[in-house]
Amino acid sequence: MYDETHDESQALAGSLLLAHPQLKDPNFASSVVLLTQHEDAGSLGVVLNQSTGKRLEELSSEFSDCGLGDVPVYVGGPVAQNQIILAAWKLIPEQGQFQLYFGMEPLVAQSKREADPELVFRAFKGYSGWSEGQLMGELESNAWVVTDVDAESISERDGPDLWRHLITEVNPELGLSASVPEDPGSN
Repeated sequence: MYDETHDESQALAGSLLLAHPQLKDPNFASSVVLLTQHEDAGSLGVVLNQSTGKRLEELSSEFSDCGLGDVPVYVGGPVAQNQIILAAWKLIPEQGQFQLYFGMEPLVAQSKREADPELVFRAFKGYSGWSEGQLMGELESNAWVVTDVDAESISERDGPDLWRHLITEVNPELGLSASVPEDPGSN
């Protein structure tokens, strides 16, 4: 839940937004959003756990030509879904840091991959965006749960499992709500 003592001027960029179990918007239900930009004018992020089941090589041979054909493709959000956004990250445990490269050109991504094989690469079709004040309003109405990036979890888990794991880590009571099937008859 949104912490009302949270300083609204504190940068949310670099945080994860976890959809509250009651959030039913089909674009964001059970989603984990990496918030990459948060400013007065608006916010931007990508949904981390909605895989398309495709690899970049299936979208264009350009990606295979630069060694990125095997990168998995995710639905980043409902905005500009014809746009591909390349991202890579890794945890640097000894420094307690999460290193993120976001919005790379294919040749830059290729050189990063060659230089650091520990980077986890993802491609996103589109992004998630909020206009001025919109995200803060959603946070105040508890549509999202804000948490720090868990690089290990976002690299090793996927889909609804990632969302359930993270929301349970943040708030076990919400984790119980997250594990209830949408159709009680399938229980």
